[in-house]
Amino acid sequence: MSEKVDKIREVSYYHTKIKDWPESERPREKLMNLGADRLSDAELLAILLRSGAGKITAVDLAKRLLIEYEGLIPLSGRSIGELKKMKGIGSTKAVTLMAAFEIGKRIASGGDIKKVKIRCPDDIANYYIPMMWNMKKEIFKVVLLDSSNQIIKDVMISEGSLNSSVVHPREVFKPAVSESAAGVILVHNHPSGDVQPSPEDITITKNIVDAGKLMGISVHDHIIIGGKSYTSLADKGLM
Repeated sequence: MSEKVDKIREVSYYHTKIKDWPESERPREKLMNLGADRLSDAELLAILLRSGAGKITAVDLAKRLLIEYEGLIPLSGRSIGELKKMKGIGSTKAVTLMAAFEIGKRIASGGDIKKVKIRCPDDIANYYIPMMWNMKKEIFKVVLLDSSNQIIKDVMISEGSLNSSVVHPREVFKPAVSESAAGVILVHNHPSGDVQPSPEDITITKNIVDAGKLMGISVHDHIIIGGKSYTSLADKGLM
């Protein structure tokens, strides 16, 4: 087992209450005095958790989460339901963690979605990869663009395995019409990490492109995210 995991497994002051620890070792006080960058992953999580469970401190609970999910990045992709399976993690703690992880993803993506202008597939991929690369479920979004190719908003169309009955053109273009979008980009993830489009992906894309032509709304691209890589169906000539 790695040195990092060994350190995570260390018992925290024999499970004494954090308020009884030396002030220099308490996560909140350490952050205020030394800065957030000096805290371990477990200590940062403990601040979000605020309290432990029974005789287990918040730091111990944080370490258990990191061990169970093999680190901070895999942990950030878990659902509220998955987090609540851990003893000591209720709705409040799970929601707090999810909110913190989502803020981190949005910061990594570049902040305000309405200020993102799309010039090439890299622009859309760089924005959405931080948010979607480690999702455990397949998510399909439509990104709405104005006449300057700036993002208006995005809308989730489906969650789970894609098929043409779920990702129907009417569901894609309904928000596009209501927001007076000039064009759209389709974005979805492959939890397997494989960015190659499936036959179903190609069929769905062509159906949506054809519908867009009838409605006068351009479908510029379909981006498939897998891990930290992506594929552009437009670049591959599959639209």
